[in-house]
Amino acid sequence: MAYKFKIVARKNDQFGVQFLYNAEVMVWSESYKAKASAKNCIESLKKHVADAATVDLSNGETGSGYRFEMKKSKDGQFHVVFIASNGEPMVQSELYTTKASAKNCIESCKKQMAETEVVDET
Repeated sequence: MAYKFKIVARKNDQFGVQFLYNAEVMVWSESYKAKASAKNCIESLKKHVADAATVDLSNGETGSGYRFEMKKSKDGQFHVVFIASNGEPMVQSELYTTKASAKNCIESCKKQMAETEVVDET
């Protein structure tokens, strides 16, 4: 399977992180002013994702610490946000039509991120 992290250039000389399966971006980060911050994001994901809890906000669950939050959009779709221990979002996914697809995204992240190579495309 072809999983990888990419550090990508963004507008205004900023940097972003993407986690991909083949050519499909599964989750992406906010923009960072420094490349070091993007690298820190990846290292934190590699370290904390595997043991992170999954919180289904669409079922009224709550959580703290490093965690995946599954959210339901107004049109009934689902997306995933990985939250750092300080409560800040680190990466988010696209919208999925089913909760099962959002759960699959979480499981792929948990199983693959720790050992995934990093490609710097900046």
